[in-house]
Amino acid sequence: MLYMIIESFKNRDAAPVYRRFRDHGRLAPDGLKYVSSWVTADMAQCYQVMECDDPQLLEQWIARWCDLVDFEILPLITSAQAVEQLAPRL
Repeated sequence: MLYMIIESFKNRDAAPVYRRFRDHGRLAPDGLKYVSSWVTADMAQCYQVMECDDPQLLEQWIARWCDLVDFEILPLITSAQAVEQLAPRL
């Protein structure tokens, strides 16, 4: 399953997040795969796509970052999957 992770940096300060990432890496448990990410120009938020079969892996990862980041998790489907799901109604 794909997930869009919307990360809002606490105090709108990305430096502590990037410092931890530099020192310790992504801190993702085995089975949680990073796909890609984008950061807003004002460095206040990060939009990150992650992939995993077990949503509890996301919870483990979030627990390692929640002191620096507020998270919103959105399950995703591909556009092809959306077309397939909508086909009976089209």
